[in-house]
Amino acid sequence: MAAAIKDGQYATLANGTRLHYASAGEAGRPLLLFLHGFPEFWFAWNAQLAEFGQDYFAVAPDLRGFNLSDMPADVAAYKPRLIMQDITQFIAHLGYSDCIMVAHDWGGAVAWNIAITHPEFISKLIIINATHPYPFAMGLVNDPEQQAASAYMNWLRNPGSEQALGKDNFRVMEQFMLGMGEQPEWFDDAIRERYHACWARGLTGGVNYYRASPLHPPTPDDAGAARLSLDPTNFQVRVPVRVIWGEKDKALLPGLLDGLEDFVDDLQIERLPDASHWVVHEYPAIINECLHRFLSE
Repeated sequence: MAAAIKDGQYATLANGTRLHYASAGEAGRPLLLFLHGFPEFWFAWNAQLAEFGQDYFAVAPDLRGFNLSDMPADVAAYKPRLIMQDITQFIAHLGYSDCIMVAHDWGGAVAWNIAITHPEFISKLIIINATHPYPFAMGLVNDPEQQAASAYMNWLRNPGSEQALGKDNFRVMEQFMLGMGEQPEWFDDAIRERYHACWARGLTGGVNYYRASPLHPPTPDDAGAARLSLDPTNFQVRVPVRVIWGEKDKALLPGLLDGLEDFVDDLQIERLPDASHWVVHEYPAIINECLHRFLSE
């Protein structure tokens, strides 16, 4: 039987950030923490909360800048270290010292960085279509196909992109979002209503993740990731990592997985050839099967 989902909960963190979150299951069980990406919110994990709340304390926050969580106006408030701080303090707020983390897209970027710099907070990391920062940086610098696939990031960094996304009752946002997918039928009228309500609360916070990040393709005026001098030895991951990857992702190409084993001591990759960036929505039952298998190891 599916676990009941409790919405409308808030955590005020030690750094002053207020995060909204939903949960299923009982506190005290192992913490299974789900992190969403752009342009989503906690509801992206609805099927997983209902499934895994039966055995875990399954929790999905709205990240800073999204939906009902705090939305600072300053771009600098979205620097990666501050988002990471939100999540590590949120884990502590819930009464835990660590968790199993499941993360997608920008949530995955945050999760990778926590695993690299603060592995004590993660007992196991499950990544869904979110790239490790070093291969992504190299792809943005050296791979014309990945540069082209990531060109949307520079568009989102431009002033006014949030206004453009919101035009005509979020028509542009829907085209942007569903254009990365293969099976847009998951975005039915009920889901559309939930997402429109989220987006109506503000899009600037989500777009500011792109503006604050140094990882973006080069432009004539900005070298992007090429400005960075990165030492691969600083990007090692010592916690077990399981990756689920929809290979029809149009934004994050499968080549970003090449050589990932050089950065992760304990790695398994599950490739889903018919799934896109939105694999969590397209194949929720398969995602749950993979999670059950990874969690039972």
